[in-house]
Amino acid sequence: MLCWMKHLIPVLVVLVMTTSACGQEITRDQLKGLDEQVQEIKSDVLAIAAELNQLEEKLLFPSNTQLAVFISMGEDEDFRLDSVELQLGGKPVACHIYTFKELDALRKGGVQRLYTGNIRTGAHDLQVTMAGKIHKGSAFSKTERFAVKKGVGPKIVELSLTDEGINFKDR
Repeated sequence: MLCWMKHLIPVLVVLVMTTSACGQEITRDQLKGLDEQVQEIKSDVLAIAAELNQLEEKLLFPSNTQLAVFISMGEDEDFRLDSVELQLGGKPVACHIYTFKELDALRKGGVQRLYTGNIRTGAHDLQVTMAGKIHKGSAFSKTERFAVKKGVGPKIVELSLTDEGINFKDR
């Protein structure tokens, strides 16, 4: 949708310039006015695109069926996180491989939204697998299961990763 909007602006500019140039010379004031109109059209198109993105998110993830899973990590954790995989009801729904910058941000108190999706009310099985290296260089992988009870409203789950395991916070 944005693609055709990007092409609309140059077409409008050319159209306005050719129709006004047919019968008379274009003055600097007219060009300046035309430039201002183009800028207004651009800002209107960007505002419409932002509104469309918000509407799309509301339609795809209505708040009454939404589940959001967040990942955090303590500052004093002494392991290197390589990846996290998330399964919901036995089906993989998210997987992320961490860069050095992302890992550094998590260690400094950052929180990452790993998954946002729609689920029905009721109990659901959440399986989390994290892989990485312990400070001595040996690889590790830990898998834990949690029961998520989804009510009528939106559901938020925070998974705090430590070298001893995964802490589950249900909100």
